[in-house]
Amino acid sequence: MLKLANVTKSYGENIAVHSASFAIDKPMMVGVIGRSGAGKSTLLRMLNRLTDATSGEITFDGLNVTALRGTAKRQWQSQCAMIFQQFNLVPRMDVVSNVLHGTLNRRSTFSTMFNLYPDEDIHRAIDILERLGIAQHAPKRAEALSGGQQQRVAIARALMQDPKIILADEPIASLDPMNAQVVMQSLRDIHEQDGRMVIANLHTLDTARRYCDRVIGMRDGAIVFDDTPEMLTTSSAREIYGADASFSEATTSTQIEPDETVQRRLVDIAAQ
Repeated sequence: MLKLANVTKSYGENIAVHSASFAIDKPMMVGVIGRSGAGKSTLLRMLNRLTDATSGEITFDGLNVTALRGTAKRQWQSQCAMIFQQFNLVPRMDVVSNVLHGTLNRRSTFSTMFNLYPDEDIHRAIDILERLGIAQHAPKRAEALSGGQQQRVAIARALMQDPKIILADEPIASLDPMNAQVVMQSLRDIHEQDGRMVIANLHTLDTARRYCDRVIGMRDGAIVFDDTPEMLTTSSAREIYGADASFSEATTSTQIEPDETVQRRLVDIAAQ
């Protein structure tokens, strides 16, 4: 389905991504890990065409994504939804309107200016919010929600695009461990229930192992690991992060002890 062939992005003499190549032949949940500055975000931005590759080729179902321009490029971006670390919501706008922004690519300028939405889209937006456990917050301003709730609104907005691929750029980096698990489980459910491809940039190894079918490790712009979560050993992690024997996974863990208090709190967060 998705194939990258020697994709490179350079900024002058600085190479952000160097000759990245991999293929994903079916919908799966893929985690991209690596230290800050490894090229993870640049890789996702090239997939979505927010950033143009300097060289190489990206194809999806035979479509040369790197060659798209104008309307064709915008159509691709509607099929390749982005979720960002900082949510990118309109803070003073209500939640359901933020979700409906996922339809902007197929609406007229007039309807966009006057905030006019078909009833069908409004009902669908509320259904998606219900699916993510936050429909009761639909009339509230986005800024009134917690970080975890706002990220689920951002996920709902992405789903409104009905994309073939969801790209999540550090979706849990600004969240506490409990909300991080709720958001990651939401992305996992979307992959399993909808059959959508999900590619997420992650910092924590335990998260990649728990939620992903495949893990790609980047170091200094190059792919240095591409395998199943089971193969992501401590030794492999040291190679990805360029660390020595003192490297400890515990410093990046989002794991929560599964006691009764935590389980009740997770249920409460999901219901909010």
